[in-house]
Amino acid sequence: MKRFTFPVIFAFIALFGSMPAWAHHSPSSIFDMTKKLTFTGTLTQVEWVNPHIAIYVDIKKQDGTNENWKFESAPPSWLRRVGINSADFKKQIGQAITIEGNRAKDGTAYGFLQKVTFANGNSYEMVNPNAIDSPQ
Repeated sequence: MKRFTFPVIFAFIALFGSMPAWAHHSPSSIFDMTKKLTFTGTLTQVEWVNPHIAIYVDIKKQDGTNENWKFESAPPSWLRRVGINSADFKKQIGQAITIEGNRAKDGTAYGFLQKVTFANGNSYEMVNPNAIDSPQ
C-alpha cells in the first residue's frame, strides 16, 4: 500500500500544483485587453522583480488629486532580451512618463503596461508584438 500511495500523492501534487502557473501567464484574465488607455503622470517607483516588473505612476485625477497606479509588465528576463533594463526606468523616477496599456477588469488603479514613453522622448514597447497574450 505504501508503494502505491506515494506515487499517487506525488502525481496529484505535480498536476494540481502547476495549475496556477498556467493561469498566471494570460494578461486577459486580469486586464481588459480590448480597451486601451493612455495616461501621463509621474513615475514614483520601480519594482524590477520576478515574475513581472511593476512601475507606479501618480496620475492627476479630474478633481486635481493624485491617484497612484500600478502597471505590471513583462518579466525582467524578457525585457533584458529586448534591451530594456531597470536603470532605464529607475533614472526616470520623479519624471513625467506616458503610459499605454490596459486597465484591470475590476476597475482599480491597476494596469498592464504595453508601452512607456519618457520625458526625454525615449519609448519602449513592453510586449511581444507578435503575440496576442504576451509576454510569457
